[in-house]
Amino acid sequence: MSNRNASLALELTTAVDDERPVFISGNFCEWYPDIERYQMQKVGVGKYHFQFPPDFHFEQPIEYKYTRGGWDQVELDAFGEAPQNRRIKGKSATQKDFVPHWRRDGRAFDVTYVPTIQTVAEDFEIPQLGKKRRIRILLPHDYSTSTKRYPVLYLQDGQNLFGDGSIFGNWEIDKRMAVLAEQNKGGIIIVAIDHGDEDRLHEFAPYTHPKFGKGAGKKYANFIVRTLKPYIDKNYRTRTERQFTGIGGSSMGGLISIYAGLMYPETLGRLMIFSPSLWVSDKIYFDSIEFFNPLETKIYVYAGGKEGRYMIPSVERLKEAIERQGWNNERLQFKLSLDPAGEHTEMRWGKEFPKAVEWLFG
Repeated sequence: MSNRNASLALELTTAVDDERPVFISGNFCEWYPDIERYQMQKVGVGKYHFQFPPDFHFEQPIEYKYTRGGWDQVELDAFGEAPQNRRIKGKSATQKDFVPHWRRDGRAFDVTYVPTIQTVAEDFEIPQLGKKRRIRILLPHDYSTSTKRYPVLYLQDGQNLFGDGSIFGNWEIDKRMAVLAEQNKGGIIIVAIDHGDEDRLHEFAPYTHPKFGKGAGKKYANFIVRTLKPYIDKNYRTRTERQFTGIGGSSMGGLISIYAGLMYPETLGRLMIFSPSLWVSDKIYFDSIEFFNPLETKIYVYAGGKEGRYMIPSVERLKEAIERQGWNNERLQFKLSLDPAGEHTEMRWGKEFPKAVEWLFG
């Protein structure tokens, strides 16, 4: 039996407003994105209203989304991802909705907010390892037009983070930072450190492993803290304090990042750890108990359920080992983000990246 929705109305507020009209599209109009009958009335800056007509009848629960005239102009969540369909929660009522972001011409980001990418050096010296490495930096879109100083996040596996990416994929952090910037979020400098290709596992392993041999992770972590950070602080407008300095990575890059954070809490106060390879050594749990004495520290850890049977239990064990020390929230905040369907991929880590940035540096 059909419902009469004469008093059903929608009120929309959007954080990013522009000149484009707003339409409602749903299962009541075969999901056409720009039917004139379902165009909303603009009633203020970023505010829209729509009253369903008295003759509106519908036999199913209403599902809908907001568009600005096409599916290449559809609403997005705060991180630039497509949200689930909205649903009418009740009959004969006013439903209030919020849209934080929109697609524009098919893109989830505005090119004017994309970070400026520079090469710090193609062959930056790593004296601790006797090697050289490419280092690149992503500066906020307003870096050249302001005098502000910015927090800094040091990320591992620079080849996989932006641009063309690698054979393994791409986090697309440049595009994801643009989405945050348009909402006045995520104003940080990112330093991308290329990995050592065939030496990657050796350099990122903090300990001796019976199969892989002695790891160089201790020296690599020392390079970031004692060599790279001072150089970046000297040559760029950074906020040098530990609470504005972060380190992060995924897989083995996640392992070395958590190790560096535990070993150098006086320097690193923000840790972004995705799918860490904790299986390389159980000693990391011992270190988290014996050596870690946080000042004001935030740790964001992500793991997916499709990364092997031990991934989620291992990060839960890490969280338990750290929190068992009894530090209060003024000393330590630990956020564990678990996705039962999450896979061990650059794409999945890229989706998690803006959420972690907002929580760590917000």
